Amino acid sequence: MRPKALARRLFAILLVLAAATVSAPGQEKEKQAAQEKASPPAEQKQKAAAPKRYLAYVGTYTEKTKSKGIYAFRFDDSSGKLSSLAVVAESPNPSFLAVHPNGKYLYAVNETSEFGTEKSGAVSAFSTDRKSGKLTLLNQVASRGAGPCHISLDKTGHYALVANYDAGTVAVFPVQDNGQLGKYTGFAKHSGQSVNKERQEAPHAHWIATSPDNQFLLTADLGIDRVLISKFHLPDGAFTTKSNSGVKLKAGAGPRHAAFSPSGKFFYVASELNATVTAYSYDAKEGTLHELQVVSTLPKDFTGANEVAEIAVHPSGKFLYVSNRGRDSLAVFSIDPKKGTLKPVADIATQGKTPRNFVIDPTGKFLLAANQESNSIVVFNIDLATGVLTLTGQVAEVPAPVCIVFLPIE
Repeated sequence: MRPKALARRLFAILLVLAAATVSAPGQEKEKQAAQEKASPPAEQKQKAAAPKRYLAYVGTYTEKTKSKGIYAFRFDDSSGKLSSLAVVAESPNPSFLAVHPNGKYLYAVNETSEFGTEKSGAVSAFSTDRKSGKLTLLNQVASRGAGPCHISLDKTGHYALVANYDAGTVAVFPVQDNGQLGKYTGFAKHSGQSVNKERQEAPHAHWIATSPDNQFLLTADLGIDRVLISKFHLPDGAFTTKSNSGVKLKAGAGPRHAAFSPSGKFFYVASELNATVTAYSYDAKEGTLHELQVVSTLPKDFTGANEVAEIAVHPSGKFLYVSNRGRDSLAVFSIDPKKGTLKPVADIATQGKTPRNFVIDPTGKFLLAANQESNSIVVFNIDLATGVLTLTGQVAEVPAPVCIVFLPIE
């Protein structure tokens, strides 16, 4: 090949290589864009995650009803649909439930006045089967008083806390490694009375839970119009209560249930007898409450009989809900994020009779109302901007429902 021809061929090859080098970045960008289009960012993947499924366990009253014990449903958090699994454990008056943090165990109070030879209700421990929803009884212990009506677990899951309404007592039970309940480690009997001679002739402990940091034990006693605060001692599970601890509510209020805000800065008490919510700020270091506000759960023009039942703060901390029995509604409040005070937003009919309990699902998108005397659970959508409830059209039938708890299965 002649020198000139060779030079021309080499020059042409260099031009081709240069063009490839120049166009490569553009082609790479196009390739990267195509890949990103086919595979969305992590944030978008997270938003598009498959819906989770939960087991919803329902505690009931079996006395003078058609109920046989604890019922279970599968709950779809994308639609709010409940699918019945029927009775998963036969048990007498399992009126309030608590799921262990590890999901392996469920605990129920048996709201009775006799357990064996003792004048006491009982607490039942169950293991859970996440596939079938079935519960297997592990053991039962006396609740240390008649009429146990509330149970919760401390933040470690090592202790079960029980309030006995009829006896006016509270007790703490250790949760053993196998899920069974051991001998009580803490016990207290309340004293006193208040102005309502029919309902407040004696103490009636109605709700018990630990503070968010697990340092204190708080108890709402309907009979003495007081929220008592005790120092919770770990790891032994004992507690000590100073005289006149906690806060005194208005005479005749009848504090029933309570709830902390997600931040732990605020605490809200639902009073059954005078249909109010009392808002408090909470001092975590000292374990003390400071009253901020008292608001009614009822519209101003309502004049009928009414008893407040359940209270819950939305996971966002923006809204608070309270159920009214008699009015048969859910009162909706917005929460001032800085002050912790409440502002009425709506009053929503529960589409049933006697909403003794309700629960907000783990996603915060749905609220399930348990209408005790109409044997139904009604599912509502929650507007995440306003807190207002709207019907989903999902209604489940269950005899005398009085408590709902969730267990994730996916």
